[in-house]
Amino acid sequence: MAATEQVRKKLGELPHKPGVYLMKDRFGTVIYVGKARDLRKRVSQYFHPSRRQGWDLKLNALVEAIHDLDVHVVRGEPEALLLEGKLIKELQPRYNVSFRDDKRFPLVKVNLNDPIPRITLTRLRTEDGSRYFGPFPNSGALRSTLHLLRRAFNLRGCRVLTPGEADYKHCLYGNLKWCTAPCIGNVTREQYRQQVQAACDYLEGQGGELQAQLETEMKKAAEARDYEKAAQLRDALEDLRHTTRKTTRFERTPWNLPMAVTPDQDNLELGQVLGLPGPPDRIEGFDISNISGTFKVASVVSFKHGRPDRANYRRMKIKSVEGQDDFACVAEAVRRRYTRLLKEAEAAKLALPLPDLIVVDGGKGQLKAAGDELARLGLGSVPLIGLAKEFEEIYRPGQDEPLRLSQDQPALKLLQRIRDESHRVANSYNAQLRIKKISESVLDEFPGIGQARKAALLRKFGSVQRLRLAAVEEIAAVPGFGGKAAAELKSFLVARSQAPPAGEKAP
Repeated sequence: MAATEQVRKKLGELPHKPGVYLMKDRFGTVIYVGKARDLRKRVSQYFHPSRRQGWDLKLNALVEAIHDLDVHVVRGEPEALLLEGKLIKELQPRYNVSFRDDKRFPLVKVNLNDPIPRITLTRLRTEDGSRYFGPFPNSGALRSTLHLLRRAFNLRGCRVLTPGEADYKHCLYGNLKWCTAPCIGNVTREQYRQQVQAACDYLEGQGGELQAQLETEMKKAAEARDYEKAAQLRDALEDLRHTTRKTTRFERTPWNLPMAVTPDQDNLELGQVLGLPGPPDRIEGFDISNISGTFKVASVVSFKHGRPDRANYRRMKIKSVEGQDDFACVAEAVRRRYTRLLKEAEAAKLALPLPDLIVVDGGKGQLKAAGDELARLGLGSVPLIGLAKEFEEIYRPGQDEPLRLSQDQPALKLLQRIRDESHRVANSYNAQLRIKKISESVLDEFPGIGQARKAALLRKFGSVQRLRLAAVEEIAAVPGFGGKAAAELKSFLVARSQAPPAGEKAP
Protein backbone atom coordinates (compact mmCIF):
# COMPACT_ATOMS: atom_id res chain seq x y z
CA MET A 1 0.00 0.00 0.00
CA ALA A 2 1.25 3.47 -0.83
CA ALA A 3 1.50 5.84 2.13
CA THR A 4 -0.94 8.74 2.28
CA GLU A 5 0.29 12.27 1.68
CA GLN A 6 0.14 12.99 5.42
CA VAL A 7 2.18 9.89 6.23
CA ARG A 8 4.80 10.61 3.53
CA LYS A 9 5.27 14.10 4.90
CA LYS A 10 5.63 12.79 8.45
CA LEU A 11 8.12 10.09 7.41
CA GLY A 12 10.48 12.71 6.03
CA GLU A 13 10.38 14.62 9.33
CA LEU A 14 10.90 11.70 11.71
CA PRO A 15 14.08 11.94 13.83
CA HIS A 16 16.74 9.26 14.26
CA LYS A 17 15.87 9.02 17.97
CA PRO A 18 14.19 6.50 20.28
CA GLY A 19 10.48 6.83 20.94
CA VAL A 20 7.00 5.39 20.40
CA TYR A 21 4.82 5.61 17.31
CA LEU A 22 1.03 5.44 17.03
CA MET A 23 -0.61 4.25 13.82
CA LYS A 24 -4.14 5.59 13.17
CA ASP A 25 -6.92 4.72 10.75
CA ARG A 26 -9.01 7.14 8.69
CA PHE A 27 -11.28 7.82 11.67
CA GLY A 28 -8.35 9.00 13.79
CA THR A 29 -8.49 5.91 16.04
CA VAL A 30 -5.15 4.52 17.23
CA ILE A 31 -4.88 0.96 15.86
CA TYR A 32 -1.28 0.11 16.74
CA VAL A 33 1.38 1.33 19.19
CA GLY A 34 5.05 0.41 18.81
CA LYS A 35 8.47 1.43 20.12
CA ALA A 36 11.69 2.04 18.26
CA ARG A 37 15.35 2.67 18.94
CA ASP A 38 15.40 4.75 15.75
CA LEU A 39 11.97 6.13 14.84
CA ARG A 40 12.75 7.02 11.23
CA LYS A 41 14.24 3.61 10.36
CA ARG A 42 11.57 1.60 12.17
CA VAL A 43 8.48 3.44 10.95
CA SER A 44 9.76 3.71 7.36
CA GLN A 45 10.02 -0.09 7.17
CA TYR A 46 6.22 -0.38 7.18
CA PHE A 47 6.05 1.36 3.80
CA HIS A 48 8.88 -0.42 1.92
CA PRO A 49 7.25 -2.30 -1.01
CA SER A 50 10.12 -4.80 -1.09
CA ARG A 51 9.23 -6.03 2.39
CA ARG A 52 5.57 -6.72 1.63
CA GLN A 53 6.07 -10.28 0.38
CA GLY A 54 7.27 -11.36 3.79
CA TRP A 55 4.32 -9.89 5.68
CA ASP A 56 1.65 -12.05 7.28
CA LEU A 57 -2.09 -11.35 6.97
CA LYS A 58 -2.22 -9.35 10.20
CA LEU A 59 0.61 -7.01 9.18
CA ASN A 60 -0.89 -6.56 5.72
CA ALA A 61 -4.23 -5.61 7.26
CA LEU A 62 -2.52 -3.16 9.65
CA VAL A 63 -0.57 -1.37 6.94
CA GLU A 64 -3.63 -1.21 4.68
CA ALA A 65 -5.52 0.56 7.48
CA ILE A 66 -2.82 3.15 8.32
CA HIS A 67 -4.01 6.61 7.38
CA ASP A 68 -2.00 8.77 9.78
CA LEU A 69 0.64 8.45 12.51
CA ASP A 70 1.99 10.24 15.57
CA VAL A 71 5.33 9.87 17.33
CA HIS A 72 6.67 10.79 20.76
CA VAL A 73 10.44 11.06 21.31
CA VAL A 74 11.90 9.82 24.62
CA ARG A 75 15.39 9.76 26.10
CA GLY A 76 16.15 6.07 25.65
CA GLU A 77 14.92 2.59 24.86
CA PRO A 78 13.81 1.77 28.45
CA GLU A 79 11.54 4.84 28.47
CA ALA A 80 10.16 3.83 25.08
CA LEU A 81 9.28 0.39 26.46
CA LEU A 82 7.55 1.86 29.52
CA LEU A 83 5.55 4.35 27.47
CA GLU A 84 4.59 1.71 24.90
CA GLY A 85 3.12 -0.49 27.64
CA LYS A 86 1.27 2.46 29.18
CA LEU A 87 -0.27 3.53 25.86
CA ILE A 88 -1.34 0.01 24.90
CA LYS A 89 -3.13 -0.46 28.24
CA GLU A 90 -4.81 2.94 27.94
CA LEU A 91 -5.72 3.01 24.23
CA GLN A 92 -6.30 -0.75 23.65
CA PRO A 93 -5.28 -0.69 19.94
CA ARG A 94 -6.85 -3.59 18.07
CA TYR A 95 -3.60 -4.70 16.39
CA ASN A 96 -1.62 -4.93 19.65
CA VAL A 97 -1.52 -8.12 21.69
CA SER A 98 1.30 -7.57 24.19
CA PHE A 99 0.60 -5.52 27.32
CA ARG A 100 -3.19 -5.65 26.82
CA ASP A 101 -3.60 -7.83 29.91
CA ASP A 102 -2.81 -6.76 33.47
CA LYS A 103 0.93 -7.36 33.12
CA ARG A 104 2.94 -4.61 34.76
CA PHE A 105 6.65 -3.88 34.94
CA PRO A 106 8.36 -4.92 38.20
CA LEU A 107 8.81 -2.54 41.12
CA VAL A 108 11.13 -2.74 44.11
CA LYS A 109 9.24 -2.62 47.41
CA VAL A 110 10.74 -1.80 50.82
CA ASN A 111 8.68 -1.36 53.98
CA LEU A 112 10.90 0.24 56.62
CA ASN A 113 8.13 -0.24 59.20
CA ASP A 114 8.51 -4.03 59.09
CA PRO A 115 10.27 -5.55 62.14
CA ILE A 116 13.20 -6.60 59.91
CA PRO A 117 12.75 -4.80 56.55
CA ARG A 118 13.35 -6.71 53.34
CA ILE A 119 13.70 -5.82 49.67
CA THR A 120 11.12 -7.56 47.48
CA LEU A 121 9.78 -7.41 43.95
CA THR A 122 6.16 -6.63 43.15
CA ARG A 123 4.11 -5.58 40.13
CA LEU A 124 1.40 -3.70 42.04
CA ARG A 125 1.80 -0.41 43.90
CA THR A 126 -0.51 -0.12 46.94
CA GLU A 127 -1.00 2.46 49.70
CA ASP A 128 0.54 0.35 52.47
CA GLY A 129 3.25 2.68 53.75
CA SER A 130 6.02 1.01 51.73
CA ARG A 131 8.57 2.75 49.53
CA TYR A 132 8.51 1.81 45.86
CA PHE A 133 11.24 2.17 43.24
CA GLY A 134 10.66 1.75 39.53
CA PRO A 135 9.08 0.53 37.33
CA PHE A 136 12.02 -1.25 35.69
CA PRO A 137 11.75 -2.43 32.06
CA ASN A 138 14.40 -5.19 32.37
CA SER A 139 13.46 -7.68 35.08
CA GLY A 140 16.59 -9.80 34.54
CA ALA A 141 18.93 -6.88 35.14
CA LEU A 142 16.82 -5.83 38.13
CA ARG A 143 17.09 -9.26 39.82
CA SER A 144 20.85 -9.31 39.25
CA THR A 145 21.12 -5.82 40.76
CA LEU A 146 19.09 -6.76 43.83
CA HIS A 147 21.34 -9.77 44.39
CA LEU A 148 24.33 -7.43 44.18
CA LEU A 149 22.74 -4.90 46.56
CA ARG A 150 22.00 -7.58 49.15
CA ARG A 151 25.65 -8.60 49.17
CA ALA A 152 26.97 -5.04 49.08
CA PHE A 153 24.81 -3.82 51.98
CA ASN A 154 24.69 -7.17 53.88
CA LEU A 155 20.93 -7.55 53.58
CA ARG A 156 18.83 -10.65 54.04
CA GLY A 157 17.45 -12.64 51.13
CA CYS A 158 15.00 -14.80 53.11
CA ARG A 159 11.27 -14.45 52.56
CA VAL A 160 10.07 -14.80 56.17
CA LEU A 161 8.44 -11.60 57.42
CA THR A 162 10.06 -11.79 60.88
CA PRO A 163 12.85 -14.44 60.88
CA GLY A 164 14.11 -15.97 64.12
CA GLU A 165 16.79 -18.38 65.34
CA ALA A 166 15.08 -21.40 63.76
CA ASP A 167 15.16 -19.68 60.35
CA TYR A 168 18.83 -18.73 60.78
CA LYS A 169 19.87 -22.41 61.01
CA HIS A 170 18.81 -22.94 57.42
CA CYS A 171 19.73 -19.47 56.05
CA LEU A 172 22.22 -19.46 53.19
CA TYR A 173 22.80 -15.70 53.42
CA GLY A 174 23.53 -15.91 57.16
CA ASN A 175 25.86 -18.90 56.95
CA LEU A 176 27.84 -17.32 54.10
CA LYS A 177 28.10 -14.14 56.17
CA TRP A 178 26.37 -12.12 53.43
CA CYS A 179 23.72 -10.96 55.88
CA THR A 180 24.41 -9.28 59.24
CA ALA A 181 21.74 -11.57 60.78
CA PRO A 182 19.55 -9.26 62.86
CA CYS A 183 17.28 -12.30 63.45
CA ILE A 184 19.73 -13.66 66.06
CA GLY A 185 20.81 -10.26 67.42
CA ASN A 186 24.09 -10.07 65.51
CA VAL A 187 23.22 -6.40 64.91
CA THR A 188 20.37 -4.37 66.37
CA ARG A 189 17.25 -3.88 64.31
CA GLU A 190 17.97 -0.16 64.14
CA GLN A 191 21.44 -0.84 62.71
CA TYR A 192 19.95 -3.20 60.17
CA ARG A 193 17.32 -0.61 59.22
CA GLN A 194 20.17 1.81 58.45
CA GLN A 195 21.69 -0.79 56.10
CA VAL A 196 18.35 -1.03 54.28
CA GLN A 197 18.14 2.77 54.16
CA ALA A 198 21.58 2.91 52.52
CA ALA A 199 20.38 0.49 49.83
CA CYS A 200 17.29 2.66 49.29
CA ASP A 201 19.51 5.73 48.92
CA TYR A 202 21.46 3.89 46.24
CA LEU A 203 18.29 2.98 44.36
CA GLU A 204 17.34 6.66 44.44
CA GLY A 205 20.67 7.50 42.78
CA GLN A 206 22.28 9.02 45.88
CA GLY A 207 25.32 6.77 45.93
CA GLY A 208 27.85 5.98 43.22
CA GLU A 209 30.40 4.21 45.43
CA LEU A 210 29.21 0.73 44.48
CA GLN A 211 29.77 1.26 40.76
CA ALA A 212 33.21 2.73 41.40
CA GLN A 213 34.08 -0.25 43.62
CA LEU A 214 32.97 -2.74 40.95
CA GLU A 215 35.00 -0.92 38.27
CA THR A 216 38.12 -1.06 40.48
CA GLU A 217 37.65 -4.78 41.19
CA MET A 218 37.07 -5.49 37.48
CA LYS A 219 40.30 -3.72 36.48
CA LYS A 220 42.26 -5.57 39.16
CA ALA A 221 40.89 -8.92 37.97
CA ALA A 222 41.77 -8.10 34.37
CA GLU A 223 45.32 -7.06 35.33
CA ALA A 224 45.68 -10.33 37.25
CA ARG A 225 44.45 -12.16 34.12
CA ASP A 226 41.46 -13.53 36.01
CA TYR A 227 39.31 -12.92 32.97
CA GLU A 228 36.35 -15.03 34.16
CA LYS A 229 35.96 -12.92 37.30
CA ALA A 230 36.51 -9.72 35.30
CA ALA A 231 33.72 -10.75 32.90
CA GLN A 232 31.34 -11.47 35.80
CA LEU A 233 32.09 -8.07 37.33
CA ARG A 234 31.60 -6.41 33.94
CA ASP A 235 28.16 -8.04 33.55
CA ALA A 236 27.18 -7.10 37.09
CA LEU A 237 28.29 -3.51 36.49
CA GLU A 238 26.29 -3.34 33.26
CA ASP A 239 23.17 -4.69 35.00
CA LEU A 240 23.66 -2.14 37.78
CA ARG A 241 23.92 0.74 35.32
CA HIS A 242 20.95 -0.54 33.34
CA THR A 243 18.77 -0.75 36.47
CA THR A 244 19.72 2.59 38.01
CA ARG A 245 19.62 4.58 34.76
CA LYS A 246 17.23 7.49 35.14
CA THR A 247 13.94 7.02 33.29
CA THR A 248 10.70 8.96 33.22
CA ARG A 249 7.78 7.21 34.93
CA PHE A 250 4.64 7.46 32.82
CA GLU A 251 1.80 7.39 35.37
CA ARG A 252 -0.46 8.66 32.58
CA THR A 253 -0.17 9.47 28.90
CA PRO A 254 2.19 12.46 28.40
CA TRP A 255 0.21 15.66 27.91
CA ASN A 256 2.35 16.67 24.94
CA LEU A 257 1.84 13.45 22.99
CA PRO A 258 0.38 14.69 19.67
CA MET A 259 -2.77 12.62 19.20
CA ALA A 260 -3.24 14.62 16.01
CA VAL A 261 -0.79 15.86 13.42
CA THR A 262 -1.90 19.50 13.68
CA PRO A 263 -4.21 19.90 16.70
CA ASP A 264 -4.22 23.72 16.49
CA GLN A 265 -5.31 23.66 12.84
CA ASP A 266 -7.96 21.02 13.62
CA ASN A 267 -9.31 23.29 16.34
CA LEU A 268 -9.34 26.30 14.01
CA GLU A 269 -11.26 24.37 11.34
CA LEU A 270 -13.76 23.11 13.92
CA GLY A 271 -14.62 26.67 14.88
CA GLN A 272 -15.11 27.57 11.22
CA VAL A 273 -17.39 24.64 10.28
CA LEU A 274 -19.56 25.21 13.37
CA GLY A 275 -19.78 28.96 12.76
CA LEU A 276 -18.22 29.89 16.10
CA PRO A 277 -16.66 33.35 16.68
CA GLY A 278 -13.22 31.71 16.83
CA PRO A 279 -11.52 28.38 17.53
CA PRO A 280 -12.99 26.69 20.64
CA ASP A 281 -9.91 26.86 22.83
CA ARG A 282 -11.59 24.87 25.62
CA ILE A 283 -14.02 22.05 24.85
CA GLU A 284 -15.83 19.81 27.33
CA GLY A 285 -17.22 16.42 26.29
CA PHE A 286 -19.89 14.36 28.10
CA ASP A 287 -20.58 10.63 27.88
CA ILE A 288 -22.70 8.16 29.86
CA SER A 289 -21.79 4.55 30.68
CA ASN A 290 -24.85 2.58 31.64
CA ILE A 291 -24.75 -1.23 31.47
CA SER A 292 -28.22 -2.77 31.86
CA GLY A 293 -29.32 0.07 34.12
CA THR A 294 -26.59 -0.57 36.73
CA PHE A 295 -23.56 1.50 37.72
CA LYS A 296 -24.71 4.57 35.80
CA VAL A 297 -21.77 6.98 35.52
CA ALA A 298 -20.85 10.07 33.50
CA SER A 299 -17.54 11.44 32.32
CA VAL A 300 -16.55 15.03 31.58
CA VAL A 301 -13.36 15.40 29.55
CA SER A 302 -11.65 18.66 28.74
CA PHE A 303 -9.64 19.54 25.62
CA LYS A 304 -7.48 22.65 25.44
CA HIS A 305 -6.24 23.90 22.06
CA GLY A 306 -7.17 20.53 20.54
CA ARG A 307 -5.24 18.50 23.13
CA PRO A 308 -6.45 16.53 26.18
CA ASP A 309 -6.43 18.61 29.38
CA ARG A 310 -6.51 15.74 31.89
CA ALA A 311 -6.22 17.94 34.97
CA ASN A 312 -9.81 19.04 34.31
CA TYR A 313 -11.34 15.60 33.66
CA ARG A 314 -14.24 14.75 35.96
CA ARG A 315 -16.23 11.58 36.73
CA MET A 316 -19.54 11.25 38.56
CA LYS A 317 -22.05 8.62 39.62
CA ILE A 318 -25.58 9.24 38.37
CA LYS A 319 -27.80 9.51 41.46
CA SER A 320 -31.33 10.57 40.47
CA VAL A 321 -32.10 8.34 37.46
CA GLU A 322 -33.96 5.04 37.78
CA GLY A 323 -33.54 2.39 35.10
CA GLN A 324 -31.84 2.88 31.75
CA ASP A 325 -32.52 6.45 30.63
CA ASP A 326 -29.62 8.04 28.75
CA PHE A 327 -31.43 11.35 28.24
CA ALA A 328 -32.07 11.80 31.98
CA CYS A 329 -28.47 10.77 32.74
CA VAL A 330 -27.10 13.41 30.35
CA ALA A 331 -29.40 16.00 31.92
CA GLU A 332 -28.18 15.19 35.43
CA ALA A 333 -24.50 15.23 34.41
CA VAL A 334 -24.79 18.62 32.70
CA ARG A 335 -26.87 20.07 35.53
CA ARG A 336 -24.44 18.97 38.25
CA ARG A 337 -21.33 19.99 36.32
CA TYR A 338 -22.37 23.58 35.65
CA THR A 339 -24.31 24.10 38.88
CA ARG A 340 -21.07 23.36 40.68
CA LEU A 341 -19.07 25.70 38.44
CA LEU A 342 -21.61 28.48 39.09
CA LYS A 343 -21.35 27.99 42.88
CA GLU A 344 -17.54 27.91 42.81
CA ALA A 345 -17.36 31.07 40.70
CA GLU A 346 -19.83 32.83 43.02
CA ALA A 347 -17.93 31.79 46.16
CA ALA A 348 -14.60 32.93 44.73
CA LYS A 349 -16.17 36.03 43.17
CA LEU A 350 -14.54 35.22 39.84
CA ALA A 351 -15.79 34.98 36.26
CA LEU A 352 -17.35 31.62 35.42
CA PRO A 353 -14.80 29.47 33.49
CA LEU A 354 -17.19 28.32 30.78
CA PRO A 355 -16.04 26.14 27.85
CA ASP A 356 -16.12 27.49 24.30
CA LEU A 357 -17.96 24.35 23.17
CA ILE A 358 -19.82 21.47 24.82
CA VAL A 359 -19.97 18.09 23.04
CA VAL A 360 -22.40 15.36 24.15
CA ASP A 361 -22.23 11.82 22.85
CA GLY A 362 -25.53 11.17 21.09
CA GLY A 363 -28.15 12.62 18.80
CA LYS A 364 -31.23 14.84 19.13
CA GLY A 365 -32.44 13.36 22.42
CA GLN A 366 -29.16 13.82 24.28
CA LEU A 367 -28.70 17.28 22.74
CA LYS A 368 -32.14 18.44 23.89
CA ALA A 369 -31.61 17.08 27.41
CA ALA A 370 -28.31 18.95 27.75
CA GLY A 371 -29.68 22.14 26.14
CA ASP A 372 -32.70 22.28 28.47
CA GLU A 373 -30.47 22.05 31.56
CA LEU A 374 -28.11 24.76 30.27
CA ALA A 375 -31.09 27.03 29.60
CA ARG A 376 -32.43 26.53 33.15
CA LEU A 377 -29.02 27.55 34.51
CA GLY A 378 -28.92 30.67 32.33
CA LEU A 379 -26.14 29.21 30.16
CA GLY A 380 -28.11 28.78 26.95
CA SER A 381 -25.59 30.90 25.03
CA VAL A 382 -22.78 28.33 25.43
CA PRO A 383 -22.25 26.55 22.06
CA LEU A 384 -23.52 22.95 22.25
CA ILE A 385 -23.49 20.05 19.80
CA GLY A 386 -24.24 16.31 19.80
CA LEU A 387 -22.16 13.76 17.89
CA ALA A 388 -24.11 10.63 16.87
CA LYS A 389 -21.73 7.72 16.36
CA GLU A 390 -23.52 5.62 13.72
CA PHE A 391 -23.06 8.09 10.84
CA GLU A 392 -20.85 10.64 12.66
CA GLU A 393 -23.60 13.26 12.36
CA ILE A 394 -23.29 16.58 14.18
CA TYR A 395 -26.56 17.83 15.72
CA ARG A 396 -26.97 21.51 16.63
CA PRO A 397 -29.73 23.29 18.57
CA GLY A 398 -32.35 24.83 16.29
CA GLN A 399 -31.17 22.85 13.24
CA ASP A 400 -33.43 20.07 11.94
CA GLU A 401 -30.83 18.48 9.69
CA PRO A 402 -27.51 17.23 11.06
CA LEU A 403 -24.18 18.43 9.74
CA ARG A 404 -22.12 15.75 7.99
CA LEU A 405 -18.40 16.26 7.46
CA SER A 406 -16.01 14.23 5.35
CA GLN A 407 -14.31 11.41 7.24
CA ASP A 408 -10.96 12.93 6.26
CA GLN A 409 -11.85 16.36 7.63
CA PRO A 410 -9.66 17.37 10.61
CA ALA A 411 -12.58 19.04 12.41
CA LEU A 412 -14.49 15.74 12.54
CA LYS A 413 -11.40 13.87 13.70
CA LEU A 414 -11.04 16.28 16.62
CA LEU A 415 -14.68 15.70 17.60
CA GLN A 416 -14.13 11.94 17.35
CA ARG A 417 -11.11 12.16 19.63
CA ILE A 418 -13.16 14.07 22.21
CA ARG A 419 -16.05 11.61 21.96
CA ASP A 420 -13.75 8.55 22.15
CA GLU A 421 -11.86 9.96 25.13
CA SER A 422 -15.06 10.70 27.06
CA HIS A 423 -16.27 7.20 26.18
CA ARG A 424 -13.01 5.65 27.45
CA VAL A 425 -13.10 7.57 30.75
CA ALA A 426 -16.76 6.71 31.40
CA ASN A 427 -16.28 3.02 30.60
CA SER A 428 -13.13 2.68 32.71
CA TYR A 429 -14.92 4.30 35.68
CA ASN A 430 -17.89 1.97 35.23
CA ALA A 431 -15.54 -1.05 35.13
CA GLN A 432 -13.70 0.21 38.22
CA LEU A 433 -16.96 0.44 40.19
CA ARG A 434 -18.06 -3.03 39.08
CA ILE A 435 -14.71 -4.58 40.09
CA LYS A 436 -14.86 -2.80 43.44
CA LYS A 437 -18.40 -4.06 44.03
CA ILE A 438 -17.36 -7.64 43.25
CA SER A 439 -14.39 -7.31 45.60
CA GLU A 440 -16.53 -5.86 48.41
CA SER A 441 -18.98 -8.73 48.06
CA VAL A 442 -16.32 -11.03 49.59
CA LEU A 443 -17.16 -9.43 52.95
CA ASP A 444 -20.77 -10.58 52.60
CA GLU A 445 -19.54 -14.18 52.97
CA PHE A 446 -18.09 -13.49 56.42
CA PRO A 447 -20.65 -14.80 58.97
CA GLY A 448 -22.65 -12.16 60.83
CA ILE A 449 -20.92 -9.08 59.45
CA GLY A 450 -24.03 -7.00 58.60
CA GLN A 451 -24.23 -3.86 56.50
CA ALA A 452 -23.27 -1.47 59.31
CA ARG A 453 -20.00 -3.23 60.17
CA LYS A 454 -19.21 -3.76 56.48
CA ALA A 455 -19.70 -0.03 55.80
CA ALA A 456 -17.51 0.86 58.81
CA LEU A 457 -14.68 -1.36 57.50
CA LEU A 458 -14.80 0.10 53.99
CA ARG A 459 -15.01 3.63 55.38
CA LYS A 460 -11.88 2.98 57.47
CA PHE A 461 -9.75 1.08 54.94
CA GLY A 462 -11.24 2.10 51.59
CA SER A 463 -11.07 -1.35 49.95
CA VAL A 464 -10.91 -5.05 50.73
CA GLN A 465 -7.30 -5.16 49.50
CA ARG A 466 -6.21 -2.60 52.10
CA LEU A 467 -8.28 -4.37 54.75
CA ARG A 468 -6.48 -7.62 53.91
CA LEU A 469 -3.11 -5.91 54.53
CA ALA A 470 -4.20 -4.35 57.84
CA ALA A 471 -3.06 -5.68 61.21
CA VAL A 472 -5.55 -7.37 63.56
CA GLU A 473 -5.18 -4.44 65.98
CA GLU A 474 -6.21 -1.96 63.26
CA ILE A 475 -9.31 -4.02 62.43
CA ALA A 476 -10.19 -4.31 66.13
CA ALA A 477 -10.19 -0.49 66.38
CA VAL A 478 -13.17 -0.29 63.96
CA PRO A 479 -16.51 0.25 65.76
CA GLY A 480 -18.37 -3.03 66.17
CA PHE A 481 -15.26 -5.22 66.17
CA GLY A 482 -13.40 -6.75 69.09
CA GLY A 483 -10.15 -8.62 69.15
CA LYS A 484 -11.70 -12.04 68.50
CA ALA A 485 -13.89 -10.86 65.60
CA ALA A 486 -10.93 -8.96 64.07
CA ALA A 487 -8.71 -12.06 64.23
CA GLU A 488 -11.42 -14.22 62.65
CA LEU A 489 -11.97 -11.69 59.84
CA LYS A 490 -8.22 -11.45 59.18
CA SER A 491 -7.96 -15.25 58.94
CA PHE A 492 -10.99 -15.36 56.65
CA LEU A 493 -9.55 -12.77 54.23
CA VAL A 494 -6.13 -14.44 54.17
CA ALA A 495 -7.75 -17.80 53.44
CA ARG A 496 -9.85 -16.30 50.64
CA SER A 497 -6.81 -14.66 49.02
CA GLN A 498 -4.98 -18.01 48.96
CA ALA A 499 -7.94 -20.05 47.71
CA PRO A 500 -7.58 -21.36 44.11
CA PRO A 501 -9.90 -19.95 41.43
CA ALA A 502 -13.19 -21.72 40.79
CA GLY A 503 -12.66 -24.92 38.84
CA GLU A 504 -9.05 -25.38 39.95
CA LYS A 505 -7.75 -27.74 42.57
CA ALA A 506 -5.59 -26.59 45.43
CA PRO A 507 -1.97 -27.73 45.13
